[in-house]
Amino acid sequence: MAVSYNKLWKLLVDKKMSKSDLRKKAEIAPNTMTKLRRDEEVSLTKVIDVVCKIIDKVSFAGTDSVMHGTIEKMAEH
Repeated sequence: MAVSYNKLWKLLVDKKMSKSDLRKKAEIAPNTMTKLRRDEEVSLTKVIDVVCKIIDKVSFAGTDSVMHGTIEKMAEH
């Protein structure tokens, strides 16, 4: 299954935030962030954890809808 986090990266550009800033602010583990950068699959638990941290700590309005499709796809498999 193909995974893409392009919408998240576009949000970062809009917010003038680097991927490194996101990782630190949302307290995402470096190895998980590497997988996200490479559009690799991460466990559903980690995806949900990352999305929750992004929403709670970074306050991206609409982030839940950005990642919603990814969560749904991963839940199907």
